[in-house]
Amino acid sequence: MHSKRVLDLLLGSVLLTLVAPLLLAAAAARALGRPPDDLLARETAVGLHGRPFTLRTLPVRRLRLDALSRLVHVVRGEMSLVGPAPLPPGAPGADTPWRRSVRPGLTGLAQVRRDSALPWDEPLMLDQHYVEHHGVGTDVALLLRTPVTLLAGPRRRDRGAAPVRLT
Repeated sequence: MHSKRVLDLLLGSVLLTLVAPLLLAAAAARALGRPPDDLLARETAVGLHGRPFTLRTLPVRRLRLDALSRLVHVVRGEMSLVGPAPLPPGAPGADTPWRRSVRPGLTGLAQVRRDSALPWDEPLMLDQHYVEHHGVGTDVALLLRTPVTLLAGPRRRDRGAAPVRLT
């Protein structure tokens, strides 16, 4: 088993255990007055080696529980904690060879830089850079930076953004 998968399995399991009560409460609140089939949002995403899988998400934006509800996919091995964002089949960039070589992630370089003043095509380039240069150290750095990015909230674009360091 690769060190990235070990990190995903261990940290993903711990995080899932910690957020399970919050997810359960959010699911219970969402279930009120809804049919059981409508509890989770489902979409097809492209995974490792281009294999499609059904991505299930609890559509609750508070505290980013929507993203944390995808931890089940990390533990099951369909996703990684860090990687390119999951894309549906046919989306621009979904069928690129470099994207097929890794599992999609809950967070990544493009997600951490989401509020910068980058042109529209930069997330795809950041995802490609991550895939070509990733390692456990990069993953840990991005995992540590993700909560800071989420807590900071959206940045104002007119202030400018720090340059992206790709090397």
